[in-house]
Amino acid sequence: MKKIYFYATCLGTAAMQESIINAIKLLTREGIEVIFKKNQTCCAQPSFNSGYFKESKEIALYNVNLFEKDYPIVVPSGSCAGMMSHDYIELFKKDKEFERVEKFSKRIIELSQYLDKVLNVNYEDKGEPIKVTWHSNCHALRVQKSIESSKNLIKRLKNVELIDLEYEEECCGFGGTFAVKEPEISNAMVKTKIKDIQNTGVKYLISGDGGCLLNIDGTMKKMGLDIKGVHLYDFLLKRIEGERL
Repeated sequence: MKKIYFYATCLGTAAMQESIINAIKLLTREGIEVIFKKNQTCCAQPSFNSGYFKESKEIALYNVNLFEKDYPIVVPSGSCAGMMSHDYIELFKKDKEFERVEKFSKRIIELSQYLDKVLNVNYEDKGEPIKVTWHSNCHALRVQKSIESSKNLIKRLKNVELIDLEYEEECCGFGGTFAVKEPEISNAMVKTKIKDIQNTGVKYLISGDGGCLLNIDGTMKKMGLDIKGVHLYDFLLKRIEGERL
């Protein structure tokens, strides 16, 4: 039986616990033994993006020491996976811990990449025919490069038609600390994104990033729109178990 570490992310443990449980279920149904470290913490992206590099390195080394065995570290977020697989390496250049951090970073893989490329999952879609659209998280798109795998998983569902956004690669305005520092700009950006979603005519928006979903879905609810934001791993599990969204 293959063993993996599962890194739940701050947002997952604080606000999206059901999505985390569903992500783990997707792994266990494939026969994977999931090891969950209960004392895991932040990936350090918020502090890194805010320029607190010394503090970010301390967090990174904590994670390196925590996930000590040589198992893949599966992350259900392109943002956190990108931070740990790529930005850690940048952070530790010319540092005495570089080789150890680099070895750690090579074990990081986003969940959709693991399901798509490593496990090559085969899903039986038990849901009714449905049309959905997809939002690409910036870090997943440009750093972790996990979007292709995420969309591949959706395309394996025979009763799901994926309608591409016209401006799929445009930021939704969340950007972690950006939404806090520049709320007016963030709000304008998310409303532009929502207009693009409305133009598809679909009732469901799928994304693999919790932050983007909270931002987009929360704004759509405030606007009273009949469009629901659904996390990728919630969506996949419900489709293959025949549950309603």
